[in-house]
Amino acid sequence: MAVSPGSTGSTGSTSGAAGATPTGLGPLPSRDVLRVLGDNTRYAIYLELARSPRPLVTAEIAELLGLHPNTVRPHLDRMREVGLLEVTTDARGEVGRPQHRYCLAPDAPSLGLEPPTMPMLARMVLAMAQRLGASPADAIAVGETEGAARAMRYADAPSALEALVADLDRLGFDPIVADGADVDVGTGIDIDADMDAVTAVVAFANCPFGDLAGAHPDLVCGLHRGLVAGFVARMGDAEVAEFCSLAHRTPCQVAVTSR
Repeated sequence: MAVSPGSTGSTGSTSGAAGATPTGLGPLPSRDVLRVLGDNTRYAIYLELARSPRPLVTAEIAELLGLHPNTVRPHLDRMREVGLLEVTTDARGEVGRPQHRYCLAPDAPSLGLEPPTMPMLARMVLAMAQRLGASPADAIAVGETEGAARAMRYADAPSALEALVADLDRLGFDPIVADGADVDVGTGIDIDADMDAVTAVVAFANCPFGDLAGAHPDLVCGLHRGLVAGFVARMGDAEVAEFCSLAHRTPCQVAVTSR
């Protein structure tokens, strides 16, 4: 659903109301921000970035909206100018051409798209689990149950590896796959598993659990490990040879073998 240019008027009319912004929630969006989001295309871009669990490149945004990348670029530039977006650069695109990846700025208005209660609930649940003495093994077990449930939707996938990569990408882990035979020849990926048995190594370029993992590494990384193991086990044609969490290397990764 797009915002029409005229919709900024009703938002602005509340900005002067006494008590309209509760203490601690920050100011209402500026007029510049509202004008920028009054454009249908920019509002659609904002929605896609708000929904995405990982930063997106221009081509991905354009594909989601059915537009040409050249149409999207000036909108992204304008959104950066008013502080709505942050951009990072990496070299994982075409050879010699670093890609710009866009995400919402930390202080960008949520517009009701990112319920603050969910991150808060996740923090409280993890704190409670730690308080009750939950172990990494408990976290792995919970993750395995969730992973097995997620794998059920991929029953027709060609292989466990393809299904796993698709699901991890959907969750925002931005997986990078290296063939097992090539891992030890210049890929920068190193593991301790028997390389003769490894089919592929999947490294996670982004961690959507990063903030929580920093505070509760054993539990959060255990959940991730279990998620992957449960998924692969349910698919049935592969198994996890080794899982390296952030405590062992960055980025974390999993080595998968075929059965």
